[in-house]
Amino acid sequence: MDFKTLDKSFINGEWIEGHSKRTFDNQNPYDGSVLQTIKLATLDQLEDTFLIAKNAQEEWAKSSSEDKKNVLEKVIEFYEQNRDDIVEIITKETGGSVIKANVEVDLTVGLVNEALNMPDELDKVEEVPAGVENRVNRVHKLPLGVITSISPFNFPMNLSMRTIAPAIALGNSVVHKPDAQTAMAGGSIIAKAFEYAGLPKGVFNCILTDLEEIGDAMLESPHSQLISFTGSTPVGKHIGKIAGSMLKRVALELGGNNPFIVLQDANVDKAVDAAIFGKFIHQGQICMSINRFIIHQDHYDEFVNKFVDRVKEIPCGDPTNPETIVGPLINEEQADKAEKIIEDAKKAGAKVALEGKREGNLLTPTVFVDVENNSELAQTELFSPIATIIKAESDDHAIEMANDTPFGLSSAIFTEDLTEGEQLALKVESGMTHINDQTVNDHPNVPFGGAKESGMGRFGNPWIVEEFTMTKWVSIQKEYREYPF
Repeated sequence: MDFKTLDKSFINGEWIEGHSKRTFDNQNPYDGSVLQTIKLATLDQLEDTFLIAKNAQEEWAKSSSEDKKNVLEKVIEFYEQNRDDIVEIITKETGGSVIKANVEVDLTVGLVNEALNMPDELDKVEEVPAGVENRVNRVHKLPLGVITSISPFNFPMNLSMRTIAPAIALGNSVVHKPDAQTAMAGGSIIAKAFEYAGLPKGVFNCILTDLEEIGDAMLESPHSQLISFTGSTPVGKHIGKIAGSMLKRVALELGGNNPFIVLQDANVDKAVDAAIFGKFIHQGQICMSINRFIIHQDHYDEFVNKFVDRVKEIPCGDPTNPETIVGPLINEEQADKAEKIIEDAKKAGAKVALEGKREGNLLTPTVFVDVENNSELAQTELFSPIATIIKAESDDHAIEMANDTPFGLSSAIFTEDLTEGEQLALKVESGMTHINDQTVNDHPNVPFGGAKESGMGRFGNPWIVEEFTMTKWVSIQKEYREYPF
């Protein structure tokens, strides 16, 4: 299927051209070629879409569990039938490797598969003890209403679908805005899948637009009950302020400064294997990517030498080449930002063990060693193929440095003592800690989310069910109640 023709917003079951006089060129970040030119949707179109979603949700909420499951099963069928074309779009649109693209499709399908378990939650009624004679207390879960979904450019399909599939499975409607840089992977392909699946009109809507057109309207609509956002912490804080003022719920997955800790008893070779993957998959452009390598002093030199040797071998270049691991950053601005991080760190005296090179938006890996944990370099979310290695004096010192950050998304600990490793994992101030693995992990049936400034709420079943439904208490007085006055 030629997904490049999907250059319009999907509103009320129709592919509608944006009314703005402005357009956006969706470019391949590797070679700069224009994949599609999008006429952006306007504020008026967005406001109309929220009303459409509100009305559609009222009907969708009445649909049976089987109806919802049938739609989700057809979405999975669409992905299976079009997998090769979807992988190609992900590589060309995001700059991700073929490996990354396949992982993203697998994660997306896994999310929809898990969502198949959710419609039945709306049919469950829990009875709880009553403190009044002849009363029955029942607890129901009801759809929340309209959910606002805003997704980023890095894993656009996966990070969109983890909101969209549960929301629809639980009887909600969705107004979704992908990053225009990944309009197809993050929005239009998802819309096409639900169109193929026969989802009723208006239940899922995908708006192709930008902030210059709509401002904060995605956040401020009175018809939306929850804002789901994945992106930077500053934007997340802005969303939190608006949502708080309107008493809206939020599901926020924000920035990270994820530590990879190698303890005194760790197997260094295994740690290096994990470190390479956790740092360089998708050029480090993942919220969960390893940001700081914190290595016990007994293993420090060995780890540095083996890590640098492995990094030198990483294939860099055209992401459509199946051999490529590190492709381009998403755009010139991100490449400039990464280059500035490197130059600023050098000026501050950081030691370079491996120097990267830039060609267009492609930046080959750079490795800094002997980094101070309190340095600007170590305290910056790098979001690029830049590695920082820090020496720890002891295991306790490693945990202390790991926690010395305002962020707390993901983390990893390498150790041969699994019992002690689990106890130390509980001391790391992050929403997720992985023992003898790297930091980039996600499954549809685990509580995915961060601590501190890395976010609020949890994705994954069953935690997302609580986020995306309203809990309602209904009491039934079976016999007339006598009142004290």
